[in-house]
Amino acid sequence: MKIIVPMAGRGSRLRPHSLTVPKPLIPVAGQPIVHRLVKDIAKVLKQPIEEIAFVLGDPAFFGDEVVESLKQLANELGAKASIYRQDQPLGTGHAIMSAEPSLYGPAVIAYADTLIRAEFDLDPNADSVIWTKRVNNPEAYGVIKLNDKEEIVELVEKPEAFVSDQAVIGIYYFKDVAVLKSKLQEVLDENVMHGGEYQINDGIKRMMADGNIFKTGTVDEWMDCGNKNITLETNAKMLGFLKEDGEEILVDQSAILDNSKIIEPCYIGANVKLKNTTIGPYVSIGEGTVIEDSVVKNSLIQTQTTIKNANLDEAMIGNHVKYNGNFKKISIGDYSVLE
Repeated sequence: MKIIVPMAGRGSRLRPHSLTVPKPLIPVAGQPIVHRLVKDIAKVLKQPIEEIAFVLGDPAFFGDEVVESLKQLANELGAKASIYRQDQPLGTGHAIMSAEPSLYGPAVIAYADTLIRAEFDLDPNADSVIWTKRVNNPEAYGVIKLNDKEEIVELVEKPEAFVSDQAVIGIYYFKDVAVLKSKLQEVLDENVMHGGEYQINDGIKRMMADGNIFKTGTVDEWMDCGNKNITLETNAKMLGFLKEDGEEILVDQSAILDNSKIIEPCYIGANVKLKNTTIGPYVSIGEGTVIEDSVVKNSLIQTQTTIKNANLDEAMIGNHVKYNGNFKKISIGDYSVLE
């Protein structure tokens, strides 16, 4: 089994936090988004992962540090890491085809801007499985249409009339991903584009037309990381799940608490220093951050940051930031919001 992870986008909706760090590498509940996603998929698959193919964008942004992080992730799962580049932002289908040498055999394709909680077995009779989540407002999503055999026969984008309440979340299994590759190659050769992009759905629809059997794998939780507010919600949910799972290192042993209190669940990284401070609930703090004389809840704070005299709620603060709640002078990066 292999996992294909297209992650070449710049994550513009999450700016300023994605200006210097690719969105899939932004930590949520103590781990980068793409690390959590790949590990959770491996748990669902319940079989060895031989290769993880990452499709990255511009090397100037997705540089050596990113590549090394992804190789380490693959190594932790006992898999080979393959690195590909999508030279132009030409859509989901184009991104997948950028990993063309790895497109053979059983594979999962997963877009690296979402996290899941799921427990199910892959249907051995299916040529493909599309992972879905039941939603209350299917008109806002791309959804699946099922026949009386519970097989997927159509993908419908933002239906005006009810089709189903199962939304496509961007994770797919293929018994042989080479079949999808051949159909996507037809899409590229025929220059079939929507909004100036080549889409995975056009390859999938051609597979369906050829009689390939598509089934659903419904996840229990689908957590997005598209913008700041949604990412904070995902951070809180994930912290809650980790506590339920009995995760051992929610507070690193090297953290220093000086007259400070932690209200669970929280993630406190290595060498964090807290002084006269209350943290939590639902706070993640990255390595080397110092917080003094503050109250912080429902927030995500990255590494090597210093915060003083703050009362923060629903805050997302990046790396190497200096913030004093009693500020007179302040320097905030592009696209920041103070509310």
